[in-house]
Amino acid sequence: MTTSPAAPTAAAPASAPPAAPPAITIDAAIAAQPAAPPAFRNPGAGFLVGLGAANVAMMGALLSVGILTLPLQAAAIDAGTATTIVSIASGVAGVFALIGHPAFGRMSDRTTSRFGRRRPYLLLGALLLAVGALIVLAAASTLVLTVGWVVMTLGQTSAAAALGATIPDQLAPERRGPASALFGVAGTVGAVVGLFLASLVSGSLAAMILLPAGLAVLCLVVFAAVLDDDRLDRAHRPALDLAEIRGTFWVSPRRYPSFALAFGSRFFVFCSVAAVNAYQAIYLIMALHVDPAEVAGKVFVSTLVLAAVSLVFATAMGRLSDKVGRRKPFVIVSALIFAGGLALVAVASDYTAFLVAMAVLGVGQGVYFAVDFALITQVLPDPNNPAKDLGIMNLGMSLPSILVPAVAPALLAIGTTAAVPQNFGSLFFAGAVAGILGAILIVPIRQVR
Repeated sequence: MTTSPAAPTAAAPASAPPAAPPAITIDAAIAAQPAAPPAFRNPGAGFLVGLGAANVAMMGALLSVGILTLPLQAAAIDAGTATTIVSIASGVAGVFALIGHPAFGRMSDRTTSRFGRRRPYLLLGALLLAVGALIVLAAASTLVLTVGWVVMTLGQTSAAAALGATIPDQLAPERRGPASALFGVAGTVGAVVGLFLASLVSGSLAAMILLPAGLAVLCLVVFAAVLDDDRLDRAHRPALDLAEIRGTFWVSPRRYPSFALAFGSRFFVFCSVAAVNAYQAIYLIMALHVDPAEVAGKVFVSTLVLAAVSLVFATAMGRLSDKVGRRKPFVIVSALIFAGGLALVAVASDYTAFLVAMAVLGVGQGVYFAVDFALITQVLPDPNNPAKDLGIMNLGMSLPSILVPAVAPALLAIGTTAAVPQNFGSLFFAGAVAGILGAILIVPIRQVR
């Protein structure tokens, strides 16, 4: 492999002793590429509205299927094995999501299309969401349903890679708080929006699937059309060799410790989130003795409380974080609040106490989402090519949804009796400990105040 000489700068001496071993590492290879200087447009409210609408609608389309219509379609295929069908489809789609986040990010960073770096992947995401929704609707077997869910998931990962990268592309670091907030709460708000749209047409499975998907396609296409997306000059495109391909799924924690710490923090906080999301309905039935016929409505109300509180605090704290020029204190405090909310869930004695605990979780989640993404964009290994590294960071959000259900049975079995067959307290307290660990890992980060 030939190595082009480093680009000269005005301050560079004629010769200098090497600062590192001659071997080119994955991270050094990235850093050695020529890069255009950042020129932030700092767009206003229109960008924020478009970004928020596209992200919320996209997550609404995905989560309304994952939470509601995918299980309904699985039951229509075979009611007796519906849970197994859902597990298969979700597991396979989860694997594709783990690969898709960094892979689409890498491709987006390298795209030299005249349409820009991000726009093609917004449009690809819209197309895959639409096609996947149609396949899910037409599915009459486990295989076809799994294929449809995988296609929808890949659509979300493609669009999410592009949406997330527009924030560091367009906004200076000190102005990323509100955009981070909108990006962060999209999953929670999107779930409420998607389920609400599906409930409006609950008599028709086709409409329950296609209405949220149609809204997502519309919002993504409109945002792609109005986005001021720069075209990448080929001279600035990151090189691609075997080391770089491996680097698509890896960032050296020794070279970039701040990035690694932020990843670890996000992983542990989302372990806390997964503990609530995955077992909320079962907890209400088994621990709080809610009638199974009322669980759907109860879950919707609790999700609405969580989303509303999160949105209010995310919007306010995102702006405050920008104003005071600090990220770390907000992330640390929010993770601790979230841990406290989980402890309240663990000791809730009735549904009212549970809603209070969900409101506390909403405060922690809102503040966390307001500044977490903004902090992450400030510790990226290669700020000029952010999508790949943001894709890796998204694994810290995706992995807990796979790992927590695998570990949860052991936690739920601790100290069980015939009267208490599932120990939800141990699960939620473990989630609280994970939240505390997430807060602790932010403390050593030096690149961000």
